[in-house]
Amino acid sequence: MERILENTMYAARWLLAPIYFGLAFALLALAIKFFQEIVHILPAILSLSEAELILKLLSLIDMALVGGLLVMVMISGYENFVSQLDIEEGKEKLDWLGKMDSGSLKMKVAASIVAISSIHLLRMFMDAQQLESEKLMWYVIIHLTFVVSAFAMGYLDKLTKH
Repeated sequence: MERILENTMYAARWLLAPIYFGLAFALLALAIKFFQEIVHILPAILSLSEAELILKLLSLIDMALVGGLLVMVMISGYENFVSQLDIEEGKEKLDWLGKMDSGSLKMKVAASIVAISSIHLLRMFMDAQQLESEKLMWYVIIHLTFVVSAFAMGYLDKLTKH
């Protein structure tokens, strides 16, 4: 009975596979949105002010960072929790593939969230004249919460490894 229960629990990890595959659809949606933004920017590029262009470019950078985060979580999560990827010899292989455990994945996700939050905050600062100061203050507080959380996670991870 115990063996059946353990084998069932171990096999249940495959329930995560469709979730990680679903992230590929999220990546596709993000790519569509990215190119939709490019199509909107190009015709108006000559009429945009420098600040407006920078705000739009920061939005594109934001999307690129989220896309990288999706790929990292999708592939590393699958490999850590479901099954190792069998990449044929001679095929292109990501440098970090097989080297990222769940702890380092957690740290990469935290660092990515801080980077995304930083870019979002920069966009808010560049557009600050249209924001209430209280709202801007909350953006800063939320960003600092992400920074402190990422630092604390890194510190705790360092403590547990030594």
